[in-house]
Amino acid sequence: MTTAQRTTTVAGRRLAAVTGVRGFRLIVQPGRGETYGLTIEETYGEVGSVLATAVVTLTPQQTGRVVDALFAAMRRSGHQPSVLTFTRKAPIRLAEPDGVRLTLILMATQPIAKHERVRALVAGINAMSTEETYYWYSKCIGIDANRARRALRTLLAAD
Repeated sequence: MTTAQRTTTVAGRRLAAVTGVRGFRLIVQPGRGETYGLTIEETYGEVGSVLATAVVTLTPQQTGRVVDALFAAMRRSGHQPSVLTFTRKAPIRLAEPDGVRLTLILMATQPIAKHERVRALVAGINAMSTEETYYWYSKCIGIDANRARRALRTLLAAD
C-alpha cells in the first residue's frame, strides 16, 4: 500500500494520507470600498486532495501596512502584483519559501501600530536567510507561539 492509499481511523473518522508538498495560498477578503483583508492558509497536497488550515488573518488596515511585502511575495511566486485586488475570488498560490516569509511578516507585524516598527520588522525578516525564516516560522506557530512572536519582534525592532 502506498502512502497515498493508506488510511487511518481516528475517533470514528477515516483520515487518508495526502501526498504532495506543502504550500501556501492567499485568500482575499473584501473590506469596505476598495480595501481588503487577507487570510493565509498553509496547504498540503495537490489540487485534487488539498488539506488547508488558516495560519494568519489580517484586517484591511493591517494589510495596508505591509502591501510592499505582499507585492514582493507575489513577484517571487511568479504572479503579477495586479492579481491582488479587492474583487479577487480565487486563492493565490504561493511557493513554500515565499509563503513562509510572508506569513512570518504578517504574524510579526499584526499587533504593531507604529509604522517605523512595522518597517523595521519587514526589513529584518527580509534580511533573514530562508533557513532562518523556517526556524522562526516553526517557533511562531508552535506551542509557545505568542512568546516566540514577541521575541522575534524584540529581536528585530526593539524600542
